[in-house]
Amino acid sequence: MALFGKKKEEKKEETSCCCCGGEQTTNETTSTCCGEPVDGICCIKVLGSGCKACHQLYDNTVKAVEGMGIEVEYVTDLKKIMVYGAMSMPALVVNEKLVSSGKTLKPAEILKLIGE
Repeated sequence: MALFGKKKEEKKEETSCCCCGGEQTTNETTSTCCGEPVDGICCIKVLGSGCKACHQLYDNTVKAVEGMGIEVEYVTDLKKIMVYGAMSMPALVVNEKLVSSGKTLKPAEILKLIGE
């Protein structure tokens, strides 16, 4: 066992875009994500551990995009969360980009972030 040696090169895990059904990876995604964005948005994810604040952000996000036809994904897998670099929960990811972390946003605040 080499404690101070080089670690074995780990295979980089590629996460799939939520709206592609696994057909594209984040490395292949562009600003249009899957080619069919709704108002410029294709993926919205709420990252959290399952606590009350995380569920509240998910509910507020669903309310914010209710009439837009955008699917909101709730991610609790720590490995997937760390890919986005979120250091505090809950976190909000729009089009595979971390836009908020550590705050439970209200629907109006979420719409403002989505519009940027």
